Amino acid sequence: MTDTAQDFILSGLKRLNGGTRDILIRNGRIAEIAPGGSLSGESRIDCSDYYVSSGWIDLHVHAFPEFDPYGDDIDEIGIKSGVTTIVDAGSCGADRIADLVALGEQATTHLLAFLNISRIGLKRIDELSHLGWIDEQKLTRAIDTFKTSIVGLKVRMSQSVVGKSGIRPLSLARALSETTELPLMVHIGSAPPSVDEILPYLKQGDVITHYLNGKSNGLFCENGEPRQVLRAALHRGVHLDVGHGSASFSFKVAEAAKAHHIGLHTISTDIYRHNRLNGPVYNMANVLSKFLYLGYTLADVIAAVTTHAADWLRKPELGRIQVGAPANLTLFTVKDEPITLIDSEGEERIGTKRIEAQGVVINGTFIKC
Repeated sequence: MTDTAQDFILSGLKRLNGGTRDILIRNGRIAEIAPGGSLSGESRIDCSDYYVSSGWIDLHVHAFPEFDPYGDDIDEIGIKSGVTTIVDAGSCGADRIADLVALGEQATTHLLAFLNISRIGLKRIDELSHLGWIDEQKLTRAIDTFKTSIVGLKVRMSQSVVGKSGIRPLSLARALSETTELPLMVHIGSAPPSVDEILPYLKQGDVITHYLNGKSNGLFCENGEPRQVLRAALHRGVHLDVGHGSASFSFKVAEAAKAHHIGLHTISTDIYRHNRLNGPVYNMANVLSKFLYLGYTLADVIAAVTTHAADWLRKPELGRIQVGAPANLTLFTVKDEPITLIDSEGEERIGTKRIEAQGVVINGTFIKC
C-alpha cells in the first residue's frame, strides 16, 4: 500500500528515546517535526503503533538476480523489508557493474555497491582462483564511470574462492585500494588463507564482514577470547560488519563478542533469494531481533543499521531525521512475543521481542511493508 500524496503527516510516531512525534512530509522532504498528535491535515497517517528511525541501511546484500545462487530482486530485499538503502557486496565486477547500476536506477530502493575486484564477480563462486580475472584497467574504468554508486572494493578470502591463489588476491586488492582511494570489504571464511594472514592487510576504514561466523578460521578463540589479530585491527580503525548470510553468524560467537565488548558497528544480512525464502536470514528485521535477544538495546541495534552505516558510507544525511532533509524513514514495531531465532549453524534460540518492519518513506512516498 502506498500514499502518494505530495504532503502527508505521519502522526504519533514513537521515538527510540521515549515520547512521540508527528512528521510532516512535503515534496519529498521533512517539512516539520512536532510533538505527537499536534499536527493535523487531510493526509494524516496514524502511526501510533510504530517506531520511527532514519531509513535502514543494509551494508551487505546480493542484489543481482541473474547470478545464482547469490542474487535477488532489489526491492524485495530493500523497501519490502523496511530497508531504504542497500549496498550490494561485490556481486558484480567490472564486466557487469553497469547492469547492476541500471537495475538500481529502475528500483525504488536506493542502491550502492562494492565492486568485486574480479571482473567476473559472482558469475562463478571461485572468482579469485584465476588472477587474470583481476583486471586493473577495467576496474578503474568502471569506478570512473560509476563513481557515485561504488563505495568500495570487495574481496572474498575463502579457500573455495581463491583456490591456489592464496593471499595474492588480497595483496592485489590492497594495491587497488591505494590506487583508487576506495576501502576494502573483506569476506573471511574457511582457511587457507588464515585470519592471521588476512587481517594485517586491513587499514582504517576497511571492513571485515562475517566477523561473527562460527568457522574454525574465525576471529575468536575456542574459549571466546578475541584473537590478538582482531584487537590489532580494531586498534587501527577497521570496521566490523555482521554479514549474517547462510553460513556466517553464530550465536555462540556473537555472545563471546558481546561479552568482550567487541562491536557493534554495522548489522547486515548478506541476504539473497535462498536465505530470504528459506532462512536463516529471512529479512533485516529478523536479524535485528537476534541482537535484541543477545541483550543489545533497541537504540544500539537501530544505530547499527542507520547512523553507523551512514557514517561509514560518508553519507551522514542518510542517518538523520531533521527538517529540510529528504524523507528517508523506516517505520517498525517491537512486539513482546516469542520468536524462534536460528543462526547459521542451525542453533535455535527463543527471543522475547520481535522487530517487524511496517513501512518506509522514500522518494516522497509512504510504502507499507
